[in-house]
Amino acid sequence: MLISIVERSLFRDKDGGTKVVKHRFLGFLIWQALQSTAVFFLSKTLLLFLFTRTPFKPSFLSIFAFIVFHFSLLIFSTSLFIISSPRPQRAASPLELLLGTARLILVPISNSQPLLSPDFRLRARASISFVLFVAVSAVSASLSVITLCLSCNAFDQLKQRRLVIGKLGFWGLQIGLLYGVHYVYNKRWVLQFPIIQRPPFFSFKMGLPVAVGKALKLSATGYVLSAILAFVLPYEFKGQLPVGSFITEQILFYIGSFVVILGWELCHHLHQVLHTKRSVFAPPKGSAAAETNPSEPLLAALEESTPKSLLQYLAYLDLCMVCEGNVDPWRRAAFFEESGETYKRVISVCLTPVEQFTRNVSEVLESSPVDNSLQLSHQLRSPNEQLADSKVYESFDDFQLLAWCARIVASLTVHSHKEDRFGVAQLSGSNAAVISTLLSSLLAVETLMGKKTNLQSSNTLMDPAGIKWATLNPGRRDSTAGMAGRRKGAPFYAKAYSMADILKTSIYGIVSAFYDEMSHSAKAGLLEKDWIISSKPLYGTRELLSQKLRLFLDFQAS
Repeated sequence: MLISIVERSLFRDKDGGTKVVKHRFLGFLIWQALQSTAVFFLSKTLLLFLFTRTPFKPSFLSIFAFIVFHFSLLIFSTSLFIISSPRPQRAASPLELLLGTARLILVPISNSQPLLSPDFRLRARASISFVLFVAVSAVSASLSVITLCLSCNAFDQLKQRRLVIGKLGFWGLQIGLLYGVHYVYNKRWVLQFPIIQRPPFFSFKMGLPVAVGKALKLSATGYVLSAILAFVLPYEFKGQLPVGSFITEQILFYIGSFVVILGWELCHHLHQVLHTKRSVFAPPKGSAAAETNPSEPLLAALEESTPKSLLQYLAYLDLCMVCEGNVDPWRRAAFFEESGETYKRVISVCLTPVEQFTRNVSEVLESSPVDNSLQLSHQLRSPNEQLADSKVYESFDDFQLLAWCARIVASLTVHSHKEDRFGVAQLSGSNAAVISTLLSSLLAVETLMGKKTNLQSSNTLMDPAGIKWATLNPGRRDSTAGMAGRRKGAPFYAKAYSMADILKTSIYGIVSAFYDEMSHSAKAGLLEKDWIISSKPLYGTRELLSQKLRLFLDFQAS
Protein backbone atom coordinates (compact mmCIF):
# COMPACT_ATOMS: atom_id res chain seq x y z
CA MET A 1 0.00 0.00 0.00
CA LEU A 2 2.81 2.41 0.90
CA ILE A 3 4.63 1.73 -2.36
CA SER A 4 1.44 2.22 -4.39
CA ILE A 5 0.80 5.60 -2.75
CA VAL A 6 4.37 6.68 -3.48
CA GLU A 7 4.12 5.57 -7.10
CA ARG A 8 0.96 7.67 -7.56
CA SER A 9 2.93 10.75 -6.53
CA LEU A 10 5.75 9.79 -8.88
CA PHE A 11 5.12 12.49 -11.45
CA ARG A 12 4.55 15.44 -9.17
CA ASP A 13 8.10 16.68 -9.40
CA LYS A 14 10.93 16.46 -11.85
CA ASP A 15 13.01 13.89 -10.00
CA GLY A 16 10.18 11.38 -9.78
CA GLY A 17 12.11 8.54 -11.39
CA THR A 18 14.70 8.43 -8.63
CA LYS A 19 11.94 8.50 -6.01
CA VAL A 20 10.67 5.14 -7.29
CA VAL A 21 13.86 3.35 -6.26
CA LYS A 22 14.27 5.34 -3.03
CA HIS A 23 10.80 4.65 -1.80
CA ARG A 24 11.01 1.01 -2.75
CA PHE A 25 14.08 0.79 -0.57
CA LEU A 26 12.27 2.51 2.30
CA GLY A 27 9.31 0.18 1.86
CA PHE A 28 11.69 -2.75 1.89
CA LEU A 29 13.22 -1.58 5.19
CA ILE A 30 9.76 -1.18 6.76
CA TRP A 31 8.58 -4.66 5.80
CA GLN A 32 11.95 -6.13 6.73
CA ALA A 33 11.66 -4.58 10.20
CA LEU A 34 8.23 -6.12 10.66
CA GLN A 35 9.31 -9.61 9.64
CA SER A 36 12.53 -9.44 11.68
CA THR A 37 10.48 -8.45 14.74
CA ALA A 38 8.32 -11.53 14.29
CA VAL A 39 11.41 -13.73 13.82
CA PHE A 40 13.09 -12.31 16.93
CA PHE A 41 10.16 -12.78 19.31
CA LEU A 42 9.26 -16.24 18.02
CA SER A 43 12.83 -17.51 18.15
CA LYS A 44 13.49 -15.91 21.54
CA THR A 45 10.35 -17.45 23.00
CA LEU A 46 11.27 -20.87 21.58
CA LEU A 47 14.86 -20.77 22.87
CA LEU A 48 13.86 -19.69 26.37
CA PHE A 49 11.21 -22.40 26.52
CA LEU A 50 13.55 -25.14 25.35
CA PHE A 51 16.54 -24.29 27.51
CA THR A 52 15.16 -22.47 30.58
CA ARG A 53 11.48 -23.47 30.67
CA THR A 54 10.62 -19.82 31.33
CA PRO A 55 8.43 -17.50 29.23
CA PHE A 56 9.81 -14.48 27.46
CA LYS A 57 9.58 -11.41 29.73
CA PRO A 58 10.47 -7.84 28.73
CA SER A 59 13.54 -6.50 30.50
CA PHE A 60 16.30 -4.02 29.90
CA LEU A 61 18.56 -6.78 28.59
CA SER A 62 15.87 -8.15 26.24
CA ILE A 63 15.05 -4.67 24.92
CA PHE A 64 18.75 -4.01 24.31
CA ALA A 65 19.08 -7.36 22.53
CA PHE A 66 16.05 -6.52 20.41
CA ILE A 67 17.60 -3.19 19.34
CA VAL A 68 20.95 -4.80 18.52
CA PHE A 69 19.24 -7.57 16.53
CA HIS A 70 17.35 -4.99 14.47
CA PHE A 71 20.53 -3.00 13.93
CA SER A 72 22.35 -6.08 12.66
CA LEU A 73 19.59 -6.80 10.14
CA LEU A 74 19.45 -3.13 9.16
CA ILE A 75 23.10 -3.02 8.15
CA PHE A 76 22.72 -6.35 6.36
CA SER A 77 19.66 -5.11 4.43
CA THR A 78 21.41 -1.88 3.48
CA SER A 79 24.49 -3.71 2.21
CA LEU A 80 22.23 -6.10 0.31
CA PHE A 81 20.51 -3.18 -1.41
CA ILE A 82 23.86 -1.58 -2.26
CA ILE A 83 25.31 -4.62 -4.05
CA SER A 84 22.04 -5.64 -5.77
CA SER A 85 21.81 -5.04 -9.49
CA PRO A 86 19.47 -6.10 -12.32
CA ARG A 87 22.47 -7.41 -14.27
CA PRO A 88 25.72 -9.20 -13.36
CA GLN A 89 28.69 -6.96 -12.65
CA ARG A 90 32.33 -7.76 -13.29
CA ALA A 91 34.64 -7.40 -10.30
CA ALA A 92 38.31 -6.42 -10.45
CA SER A 93 40.91 -8.94 -9.28
CA PRO A 94 43.12 -8.20 -6.24
CA LEU A 95 46.10 -7.68 -8.55
CA GLU A 96 44.17 -5.14 -10.63
CA LEU A 97 43.12 -3.30 -7.48
CA LEU A 98 46.72 -3.23 -6.28
CA LEU A 99 47.99 -1.90 -9.61
CA GLY A 100 45.23 0.69 -9.74
CA THR A 101 46.05 1.90 -6.23
CA ALA A 102 49.74 2.11 -7.10
CA ARG A 103 48.88 4.09 -10.21
CA LEU A 104 46.85 6.57 -8.19
CA ILE A 105 49.70 7.02 -5.73
CA LEU A 106 52.69 7.12 -8.06
CA VAL A 107 51.40 8.64 -11.32
CA PRO A 108 50.83 12.41 -11.24
CA ILE A 109 47.29 13.62 -11.91
CA SER A 110 46.64 14.88 -15.44
CA ASN A 111 43.63 16.87 -16.56
CA SER A 112 43.87 15.63 -20.13
CA GLN A 113 43.60 11.90 -19.40
CA PRO A 114 42.09 10.13 -16.35
CA LEU A 115 44.36 7.76 -14.47
CA LEU A 116 41.75 5.00 -14.26
CA SER A 117 39.37 3.97 -17.01
CA PRO A 118 35.61 4.12 -16.36
CA ASP A 119 35.38 0.33 -16.78
CA PHE A 120 38.05 -0.24 -14.13
CA ARG A 121 36.29 2.14 -11.75
CA LEU A 122 33.06 0.20 -12.09
CA ARG A 123 34.80 -3.13 -11.54
CA ALA A 124 36.78 -1.76 -8.59
CA ARG A 125 33.60 -0.38 -7.05
CA ALA A 126 31.94 -3.77 -7.46
CA SER A 127 34.90 -5.55 -5.82
CA ILE A 128 34.92 -3.19 -2.85
CA SER A 129 31.15 -3.51 -2.41
CA PHE A 130 31.41 -7.32 -2.42
CA VAL A 131 34.17 -7.29 0.20
CA LEU A 132 32.18 -4.88 2.36
CA PHE A 133 29.09 -7.08 2.05
CA VAL A 134 31.00 -10.13 3.29
CA ALA A 135 32.42 -8.10 6.16
CA VAL A 136 29.01 -6.69 7.07
CA SER A 137 27.54 -10.21 6.95
CA ALA A 138 30.16 -11.40 9.42
CA VAL A 139 29.52 -8.51 11.83
CA SER A 140 25.75 -8.84 11.50
CA ALA A 141 25.84 -12.58 12.18
CA SER A 142 28.03 -12.10 15.26
CA LEU A 143 25.65 -9.53 16.74
CA SER A 144 22.57 -11.59 15.89
CA VAL A 145 23.90 -14.84 17.39
CA ILE A 146 24.96 -13.05 20.59
CA THR A 147 21.58 -11.35 21.06
CA LEU A 148 19.65 -14.57 20.41
CA CYS A 149 21.69 -16.99 22.51
CA LEU A 150 23.29 -14.96 25.30
CA SER A 151 20.25 -14.66 27.58
CA CYS A 152 19.66 -18.42 27.54
CA ASN A 153 21.11 -20.08 30.63
CA ALA A 154 22.86 -22.85 28.74
CA PHE A 155 26.22 -21.30 29.65
CA ASP A 156 25.87 -21.14 33.41
CA GLN A 157 28.96 -23.29 33.82
CA LEU A 158 31.01 -20.60 32.09
CA LYS A 159 31.31 -17.93 34.71
CA GLN A 160 33.18 -15.51 32.52
CA ARG A 161 30.68 -13.47 30.54
CA ARG A 162 33.32 -12.21 28.14
CA LEU A 163 34.28 -15.74 27.20
CA VAL A 164 30.64 -16.51 26.40
CA ILE A 165 30.28 -13.42 24.23
CA GLY A 166 33.55 -14.16 22.46
CA LYS A 167 32.53 -17.73 21.76
CA LEU A 168 29.13 -16.73 20.38
CA GLY A 169 30.68 -13.93 18.35
CA PHE A 170 33.23 -16.29 16.83
CA TRP A 171 30.49 -18.74 15.87
CA GLY A 172 28.47 -15.94 14.29
CA LEU A 173 31.54 -14.67 12.45
CA GLN A 174 31.99 -18.03 10.76
CA ILE A 175 28.34 -18.18 9.75
CA GLY A 176 28.44 -14.64 8.38
CA LEU A 177 31.59 -15.21 6.35
CA LEU A 178 30.19 -18.45 4.92
CA TYR A 179 26.89 -16.84 3.96
CA GLY A 180 28.52 -13.72 2.49
CA VAL A 181 30.94 -15.68 0.31
CA HIS A 182 28.17 -18.04 -0.79
CA TYR A 183 25.88 -15.11 -1.62
CA VAL A 184 28.48 -13.24 -3.68
CA TYR A 185 29.94 -16.29 -5.42
CA ASN A 186 26.54 -17.57 -6.60
CA LYS A 187 25.51 -14.06 -7.76
CA ARG A 188 22.36 -14.10 -5.69
CA TRP A 189 22.56 -10.31 -5.61
CA VAL A 190 21.35 -10.19 -9.22
CA LEU A 191 17.64 -9.31 -9.33
CA GLN A 192 15.60 -12.05 -10.99
CA PHE A 193 12.45 -10.61 -12.54
CA PRO A 194 9.57 -13.11 -12.42
CA ILE A 195 7.89 -14.27 -15.61
CA ILE A 196 4.44 -13.65 -14.10
CA GLN A 197 3.85 -10.52 -12.04
CA ARG A 198 1.86 -11.51 -8.94
CA PRO A 199 0.79 -9.40 -5.94
CA PRO A 200 3.72 -9.03 -3.51
CA PHE A 201 1.99 -11.01 -0.76
CA PHE A 202 1.54 -14.11 -2.94
CA SER A 203 5.06 -13.79 -4.39
CA PHE A 204 6.52 -13.61 -0.90
CA LYS A 205 4.43 -16.53 0.32
CA MET A 206 5.61 -18.73 -2.56
CA GLY A 207 9.23 -18.20 -1.58
CA LEU A 208 8.89 -19.14 2.09
CA PRO A 209 9.55 -22.91 1.64
CA VAL A 210 12.64 -22.14 -0.44
CA ALA A 211 13.94 -19.75 2.23
CA VAL A 212 13.45 -22.32 4.99
CA GLY A 213 15.19 -25.07 2.98
CA LYS A 214 18.11 -22.79 2.12
CA ALA A 215 18.46 -21.78 5.79
CA LEU A 216 18.56 -25.42 6.89
CA LYS A 217 21.29 -26.29 4.39
CA LEU A 218 23.48 -23.27 5.09
CA SER A 219 23.14 -23.53 8.87
CA ALA A 220 24.11 -27.22 8.72
CA THR A 221 27.11 -26.34 6.56
CA GLY A 222 28.06 -23.59 8.97
CA TYR A 223 27.80 -25.94 11.92
CA VAL A 224 30.14 -28.46 10.26
CA LEU A 225 32.58 -25.66 9.42
CA SER A 226 32.56 -24.39 13.01
CA ALA A 227 33.13 -27.94 14.29
CA ILE A 228 36.20 -28.25 12.07
CA LEU A 229 37.55 -24.86 13.11
CA ALA A 230 37.01 -25.74 16.78
CA PHE A 231 40.07 -27.99 16.63
CA VAL A 232 42.36 -25.01 15.94
CA LEU A 233 41.04 -22.92 18.85
CA PRO A 234 43.21 -22.43 21.92
CA TYR A 235 42.40 -24.77 24.80
CA GLU A 236 41.46 -21.87 27.05
CA PHE A 237 38.94 -20.54 24.52
CA LYS A 238 37.17 -23.87 24.15
CA GLY A 239 36.16 -23.88 27.78
CA GLN A 240 35.55 -26.88 30.00
CA LEU A 241 31.98 -28.17 29.89
CA PRO A 242 30.35 -31.44 30.90
CA VAL A 243 29.02 -33.62 28.13
CA GLY A 244 25.40 -32.59 28.70
CA SER A 245 26.20 -28.88 28.67
CA PHE A 246 28.37 -29.32 25.57
CA ILE A 247 25.48 -30.96 23.68
CA THR A 248 23.13 -28.20 24.84
CA GLU A 249 25.62 -25.62 23.66
CA GLN A 250 25.85 -27.17 20.18
CA ILE A 251 22.06 -27.40 19.84
CA LEU A 252 21.69 -23.79 20.91
CA PHE A 253 24.29 -22.63 18.40
CA TYR A 254 22.66 -24.55 15.54
CA ILE A 255 19.21 -23.11 16.31
CA GLY A 256 20.68 -19.61 16.62
CA SER A 257 22.54 -19.86 13.32
CA PHE A 258 19.42 -21.24 11.63
CA VAL A 259 17.33 -18.29 12.88
CA VAL A 260 19.93 -15.79 11.66
CA ILE A 261 20.20 -17.31 8.19
CA LEU A 262 16.41 -17.67 7.99
CA GLY A 263 16.07 -13.97 8.72
CA TRP A 264 18.58 -13.20 5.97
CA GLU A 265 16.87 -15.49 3.48
CA LEU A 266 13.53 -13.85 4.19
CA CYS A 267 15.22 -10.48 3.77
CA HIS A 268 16.70 -11.57 0.43
CA HIS A 269 13.37 -12.89 -0.80
CA LEU A 270 11.51 -9.75 0.30
CA HIS A 271 14.10 -7.62 -1.47
CA GLN A 272 13.64 -9.59 -4.69
CA VAL A 273 9.84 -9.35 -4.52
CA LEU A 274 9.64 -5.62 -3.84
CA HIS A 275 12.35 -4.50 -6.26
CA THR A 276 11.16 -6.60 -9.20
CA LYS A 277 7.54 -5.53 -8.87
CA ARG A 278 6.14 -3.63 -11.82
CA SER A 279 6.07 0.17 -11.56
CA VAL A 280 3.56 2.08 -13.70
CA PHE A 281 5.28 4.97 -15.48
CA ALA A 282 2.13 6.82 -16.47
CA PRO A 283 -0.02 9.63 -15.07
CA PRO A 284 -3.40 8.69 -13.58
CA LYS A 285 -6.02 7.83 -16.17
CA GLY A 286 -8.35 10.75 -16.77
CA SER A 287 -5.86 13.43 -15.72
CA ALA A 288 -4.74 16.26 -17.98
CA ALA A 289 -1.34 14.64 -18.52
CA ALA A 290 -2.99 11.37 -19.56
CA GLU A 291 -5.04 13.20 -22.18
CA THR A 292 -2.18 15.24 -23.65
CA ASN A 293 1.00 13.12 -23.49
CA PRO A 294 0.68 9.92 -21.43
CA SER A 295 3.89 8.37 -22.81
CA GLU A 296 6.30 11.11 -21.77
CA PRO A 297 7.03 9.82 -18.21
CA LEU A 298 7.82 6.36 -19.58
CA LEU A 299 10.02 7.71 -22.38
CA ALA A 300 11.81 9.99 -19.93
CA ALA A 301 12.62 7.03 -17.68
CA LEU A 302 13.87 5.02 -20.68
CA GLU A 303 15.99 7.76 -22.25
CA GLU A 304 17.21 9.85 -19.33
CA SER A 305 17.81 7.32 -16.55
CA THR A 306 21.21 5.78 -15.92
CA PRO A 307 21.84 3.08 -18.54
CA LYS A 308 21.20 -0.47 -17.28
CA SER A 309 20.08 0.79 -13.88
CA LEU A 310 17.18 -0.60 -11.87
CA LEU A 311 15.01 2.35 -12.85
CA GLN A 312 15.60 1.71 -16.55
CA TYR A 313 14.87 -2.00 -16.11
CA LEU A 314 11.58 -1.16 -14.39
CA ALA A 315 10.70 1.17 -17.27
CA TYR A 316 11.37 -1.57 -19.83
CA LEU A 317 9.30 -4.00 -17.78
CA ASP A 318 6.37 -1.57 -17.72
CA LEU A 319 6.68 -0.99 -21.47
CA CYS A 320 6.77 -4.73 -22.15
CA MET A 321 3.60 -5.34 -20.13
CA VAL A 322 1.83 -2.46 -21.87
CA CYS A 323 2.77 -3.76 -25.33
CA GLU A 324 1.98 -7.42 -24.71
CA GLY A 325 -1.09 -7.18 -22.48
CA ASN A 326 -4.48 -5.57 -22.70
CA VAL A 327 -4.57 -4.08 -19.21
CA ASP A 328 -3.74 -0.53 -20.38
CA PRO A 329 -4.77 -0.37 -24.05
CA TRP A 330 -5.09 3.42 -23.87
CA ARG A 331 -1.36 3.69 -23.15
CA ARG A 332 -0.45 1.49 -26.14
CA ALA A 333 -2.83 3.45 -28.36
CA ALA A 334 -0.95 6.64 -27.42
CA PHE A 335 2.17 5.25 -29.11
CA PHE A 336 0.43 5.41 -32.49
CA GLU A 337 -0.28 9.13 -32.39
CA GLU A 338 -0.49 11.02 -35.69
CA SER A 339 2.98 12.57 -35.82
CA GLY A 340 4.68 9.20 -35.32
CA GLU A 341 7.40 10.65 -33.08
CA THR A 342 6.33 8.67 -30.02
CA TYR A 343 6.32 5.38 -31.93
CA LYS A 344 9.76 6.03 -33.39
CA ARG A 345 11.17 6.90 -29.96
CA VAL A 346 9.77 3.71 -28.44
CA ILE A 347 11.14 1.56 -31.26
CA SER A 348 14.50 3.32 -31.07
CA VAL A 349 15.03 2.79 -27.32
CA CYS A 350 14.15 -0.89 -27.74
CA LEU A 351 16.18 -1.61 -30.88
CA THR A 352 19.32 0.09 -29.56
CA PRO A 353 20.20 -2.65 -26.99
CA VAL A 354 19.50 -5.41 -29.51
CA GLU A 355 21.63 -3.67 -32.13
CA GLN A 356 24.50 -3.20 -29.69
CA PHE A 357 24.29 -6.86 -28.67
CA THR A 358 24.39 -7.93 -32.33
CA ARG A 359 27.42 -5.74 -32.99
CA ASN A 360 29.28 -7.23 -30.02
CA VAL A 361 28.59 -10.79 -31.13
CA SER A 362 29.47 -9.91 -34.73
CA GLU A 363 32.81 -8.42 -33.66
CA VAL A 364 33.65 -11.58 -31.74
CA LEU A 365 32.72 -13.80 -34.68
CA GLU A 366 34.76 -11.69 -37.08
CA SER A 367 37.79 -11.42 -34.78
CA SER A 368 37.96 -15.19 -34.22
CA PRO A 369 36.87 -16.78 -37.51
CA VAL A 370 36.12 -20.46 -37.80
CA ASP A 371 39.12 -21.23 -39.92
CA ASN A 372 41.52 -20.02 -37.23
CA SER A 373 39.63 -21.74 -34.45
CA LEU A 374 39.65 -25.03 -36.27
CA GLN A 375 43.42 -25.20 -36.06
CA LEU A 376 43.30 -25.36 -32.27
CA SER A 377 43.21 -28.51 -30.25
CA HIS A 378 40.07 -29.53 -28.40
CA GLN A 379 41.78 -29.05 -25.06
CA LEU A 380 44.04 -26.06 -25.77
CA ARG A 381 42.56 -22.59 -26.11
CA SER A 382 44.47 -19.49 -27.18
CA PRO A 383 44.25 -16.21 -25.21
CA ASN A 384 42.34 -14.65 -28.11
CA GLU A 385 39.71 -17.38 -27.94
CA GLN A 386 39.38 -16.97 -24.19
CA LEU A 387 39.01 -13.20 -24.61
CA ALA A 388 36.36 -13.75 -27.29
CA ASP A 389 34.35 -16.02 -25.00
CA SER A 390 34.67 -13.43 -22.23
CA LYS A 391 33.30 -10.68 -24.49
CA VAL A 392 30.39 -12.85 -25.56
CA TYR A 393 29.64 -13.77 -21.97
CA GLU A 394 29.53 -10.07 -21.05
CA SER A 395 27.18 -9.41 -23.97
CA PHE A 396 24.66 -11.82 -22.45
CA ASP A 397 24.73 -10.00 -19.09
CA ASP A 398 21.78 -7.94 -20.34
CA PHE A 399 19.81 -11.02 -21.33
CA GLN A 400 16.66 -9.93 -19.46
CA LEU A 401 16.73 -6.48 -21.06
CA LEU A 402 17.36 -7.93 -24.52
CA ALA A 403 14.45 -10.34 -24.13
CA TRP A 404 12.12 -7.51 -23.14
CA CYS A 405 13.27 -5.35 -26.07
CA ALA A 406 12.74 -8.13 -28.62
CA ARG A 407 9.28 -8.87 -27.24
CA ILE A 408 8.36 -5.16 -27.14
CA VAL A 409 9.25 -4.38 -30.76
CA ALA A 410 7.57 -7.58 -31.94
CA SER A 411 4.37 -6.87 -29.97
CA LEU A 412 4.22 -3.26 -31.14
CA THR A 413 4.72 -4.34 -34.74
CA VAL A 414 1.97 -6.96 -34.41
CA HIS A 415 -0.48 -4.50 -32.79
CA SER A 416 0.32 -1.87 -35.42
CA HIS A 417 -1.42 -4.10 -37.96
CA LYS A 418 -4.82 -3.26 -36.41
CA GLU A 419 -4.24 -0.32 -34.06
CA ASP A 420 -2.07 1.94 -36.20
CA ARG A 421 -4.74 4.18 -37.76
CA PHE A 422 -2.23 6.59 -39.28
CA GLY A 423 0.22 4.02 -40.64
CA VAL A 424 3.19 5.48 -38.76
CA ALA A 425 4.85 2.06 -38.33
CA GLN A 426 4.96 1.36 -42.05
CA LEU A 427 5.62 4.93 -43.24
CA SER A 428 8.50 5.47 -40.81
CA GLY A 429 10.23 2.27 -41.91
CA SER A 430 10.08 0.83 -38.40
CA ASN A 431 8.65 -2.51 -39.54
CA ALA A 432 11.60 -3.16 -41.86
CA ALA A 433 14.04 -2.02 -39.17
CA VAL A 434 12.49 -4.36 -36.60
CA ILE A 435 12.49 -7.38 -38.91
CA SER A 436 16.06 -6.73 -40.09
CA THR A 437 17.40 -6.25 -36.57
CA LEU A 438 15.73 -9.37 -35.22
CA LEU A 439 16.90 -11.47 -38.17
CA SER A 440 20.47 -10.18 -37.91
CA SER A 441 20.57 -10.87 -34.20
CA LEU A 442 19.15 -14.37 -34.72
CA LEU A 443 21.74 -15.18 -37.40
CA ALA A 444 24.55 -13.94 -35.15
CA VAL A 445 23.34 -16.03 -32.19
CA GLU A 446 22.87 -19.13 -34.33
CA THR A 447 26.36 -18.72 -35.77
CA LEU A 448 27.71 -18.37 -32.25
CA MET A 449 26.01 -21.65 -31.34
CA GLY A 450 27.69 -23.43 -34.25
CA LYS A 451 24.92 -23.21 -36.85
CA LYS A 452 26.44 -21.63 -39.96
CA THR A 453 24.32 -20.44 -42.90
CA ASN A 454 25.70 -19.39 -46.27
CA LEU A 455 24.42 -18.33 -49.63
CA GLN A 456 24.69 -20.69 -52.58
CA SER A 457 28.24 -21.55 -53.57
CA SER A 458 30.13 -24.37 -55.18
CA ASN A 459 30.47 -26.22 -51.90
CA THR A 460 26.95 -26.04 -50.48
CA LEU A 461 23.91 -28.22 -50.11
CA MET A 462 20.30 -27.05 -50.15
CA ASP A 463 17.91 -28.26 -47.48
CA PRO A 464 14.15 -28.64 -48.11
CA ALA A 465 13.51 -25.18 -46.64
CA GLY A 466 15.64 -23.44 -49.24
CA ILE A 467 18.56 -22.34 -47.06
CA LYS A 468 22.07 -23.07 -48.30
CA TRP A 469 24.09 -24.91 -45.68
CA ALA A 470 27.85 -25.03 -46.05
CA THR A 471 29.24 -28.51 -46.45
CA LEU A 472 32.25 -29.47 -44.40
CA ASN A 473 35.62 -30.47 -45.65
CA PRO A 474 36.20 -34.08 -44.47
CA GLY A 475 39.57 -33.09 -43.14
CA ARG A 476 38.02 -30.39 -40.94
CA ARG A 477 34.91 -32.21 -39.76
CA ASP A 478 36.43 -33.42 -36.50
CA SER A 479 37.79 -29.98 -35.68
CA THR A 480 34.41 -28.40 -36.28
CA ALA A 481 32.79 -30.91 -33.94
CA GLY A 482 35.36 -30.04 -31.30
CA MET A 483 34.67 -26.33 -31.69
CA ALA A 484 30.93 -26.90 -31.40
CA GLY A 485 31.51 -28.93 -28.28
CA ARG A 486 33.45 -26.07 -26.73
CA ARG A 487 30.62 -23.68 -27.56
CA LYS A 488 28.05 -25.96 -25.96
CA GLY A 489 30.13 -26.14 -22.82
CA ALA A 490 30.56 -22.37 -22.62
CA PRO A 491 28.72 -20.49 -19.84
CA PHE A 492 26.77 -18.37 -22.33
CA TYR A 493 25.42 -21.29 -24.38
CA ALA A 494 22.21 -21.68 -22.33
CA LYS A 495 21.46 -17.96 -22.62
CA ALA A 496 22.27 -18.03 -26.34
CA TYR A 497 19.80 -20.89 -26.81
CA SER A 498 17.12 -18.98 -24.90
CA MET A 499 17.87 -15.79 -26.82
CA ALA A 500 17.51 -17.59 -30.13
CA ASP A 501 14.17 -19.01 -29.00
CA ILE A 502 12.90 -15.54 -28.00
CA LEU A 503 14.00 -14.05 -31.32
CA LYS A 504 12.31 -16.83 -33.30
CA THR A 505 9.08 -16.43 -31.34
CA SER A 506 9.14 -12.66 -31.93
CA ILE A 507 9.73 -13.04 -35.67
CA TYR A 508 7.03 -15.70 -35.98
CA GLY A 509 4.58 -13.36 -34.24
CA ILE A 510 5.24 -10.62 -36.80
CA VAL A 511 5.08 -13.06 -39.72
CA SER A 512 1.75 -14.44 -38.49
CA ALA A 513 0.25 -10.96 -38.23
CA PHE A 514 1.51 -9.80 -41.65
CA TYR A 515 1.32 -13.16 -43.40
CA ASP A 516 -0.92 -11.97 -46.25
CA GLU A 517 1.16 -8.86 -46.93
CA MET A 518 4.44 -10.79 -46.85
CA SER A 519 3.06 -13.54 -49.10
CA HIS A 520 1.97 -11.01 -51.70
CA SER A 521 5.36 -9.28 -51.54
CA ALA A 522 7.14 -12.62 -51.93
CA LYS A 523 5.07 -13.55 -54.98
CA ALA A 524 5.75 -10.15 -56.53
CA GLY A 525 9.46 -10.38 -55.75
CA LEU A 526 9.31 -7.40 -53.37
CA LEU A 527 9.81 -9.17 -50.04
CA GLU A 528 13.38 -7.93 -49.66
CA LYS A 529 12.43 -4.40 -50.69
CA ASP A 530 9.42 -4.11 -48.36
CA TRP A 531 10.69 -5.89 -45.25
CA ILE A 532 14.51 -5.63 -45.29
CA ILE A 533 16.37 -2.37 -44.75
CA SER A 534 18.27 -0.97 -47.74
CA SER A 535 21.49 -0.41 -45.81
CA LYS A 536 23.94 -3.14 -44.77
CA PRO A 537 22.53 -5.30 -41.95
CA LEU A 538 24.29 -5.58 -38.61
CA TYR A 539 25.18 -9.19 -39.38
CA GLY A 540 24.92 -11.12 -42.62
CA THR A 541 23.74 -9.74 -45.92
CA ARG A 542 20.40 -8.55 -47.27
CA GLU A 543 20.15 -11.71 -49.37
CA LEU A 544 20.75 -13.95 -46.37
CA LEU A 545 18.18 -12.03 -44.31
CA SER A 546 15.69 -12.38 -47.15
CA GLN A 547 16.25 -16.14 -47.33
CA LYS A 548 15.83 -16.41 -43.56
CA LEU A 549 12.59 -14.42 -43.72
CA ARG A 550 11.26 -16.74 -46.42
CA LEU A 551 12.03 -19.64 -44.14
CA PHE A 552 9.88 -18.05 -41.45
CA LEU A 553 7.20 -17.29 -44.01
CA ASP A 554 7.02 -21.01 -44.80
CA PHE A 555 6.89 -21.79 -41.04
CA GLN A 556 9.95 -24.02 -41.34
CA ALA A 557 12.45 -22.12 -39.18
CA SER A 558 13.81 -24.21 -36.32
